[in-house]
Amino acid sequence: MSGAFVPSAQAAPLRSFSGTASAPLASADNPVRKLTLSFERTTATKCPVTFDVYGTFEGLPPGPQLIQYRVVGTEQWKNLKSPTRHHGSFTALLATVPSGHTSVQIELRQPDGLMSDTLYYFKCGMPGADETFGETSEPIVRTPSGGPLAELVADANLAAVQARSGAEAALVSRYGFHQDLDAGPVTYEEVFVTLPAGFAVDVWEVTGAALKSVLAYPNAQGWVLTPSSSLRYTLEGGAVTEMTLNGVPVADDQVIRVAANYVLVGGYEGFPRWPGVTSVYHGGPDDRGALATYLVKNSPVSAPAGDRVTIR
Repeated sequence: MSGAFVPSAQAAPLRSFSGTASAPLASADNPVRKLTLSFERTTATKCPVTFDVYGTFEGLPPGPQLIQYRVVGTEQWKNLKSPTRHHGSFTALLATVPSGHTSVQIELRQPDGLMSDTLYYFKCGMPGADETFGETSEPIVRTPSGGPLAELVADANLAAVQARSGAEAALVSRYGFHQDLDAGPVTYEEVFVTLPAGFAVDVWEVTGAALKSVLAYPNAQGWVLTPSSSLRYTLEGGAVTEMTLNGVPVADDQVIRVAANYVLVGGYEGFPRWPGVTSVYHGGPDDRGALATYLVKNSPVSAPAGDRVTIR
């Protein structure tokens, strides 16, 4: 992460998670076993932007805990008190990151020096020329129906917004994918060429019936929309004959939260405009940052099966 980090005045939410005055803070050598970050953009997508970083702390021992943390690359440690009753995990706002930073990671001040995962945001800045973002264990390619690469990007988009928005699935079009991913370390150039537009990942509510009507129409090239692993559908005779969400059939009146960019929802790239859609979340990262975050967190990444859409 380049430049000096300037924390928000609300970056350490001590008042939200302070225990009672009489409750002593437990002392454990390594009170946190896992720290996972989530992203929430607080300004418009045009630069400059700021975004909040939330941390979900897991594996805590019982009782209130005093946790010290800092943003990697800065000197100042901050104090955070866990709730008195946390059942082993809790989530708190840790920092507000200003425009120009391409990544953020949190370090915990405990003997094992636990580090969080790393979040990336590339809309308003570029990483170093030699920086890589995880690696793939095999080539991840496009197919006319989307294929493994589109499935990977859909999974990355859902992972980027799920914790803050409650999104249940994601949909992408392979229309804008200009390059497959080779096996090995992933460079920023590969991420950029794969997703050159850099669209923000938003979340929308749509009924099962409306979603089926959209998915029933491939574009002029015969390409279909590709879902995240939570959603599967069958296209047959110009209609969606089957659709499941997390393995359960989707009812026509069921409301689903779907992550997708505004271009897709608006009916561009040769696909239908989404009818009756409601915008519910505009705090997601750009899709390039979402992909880089997912690759680093899950590295080495293998190719999805490319079988989430069945065409008969």
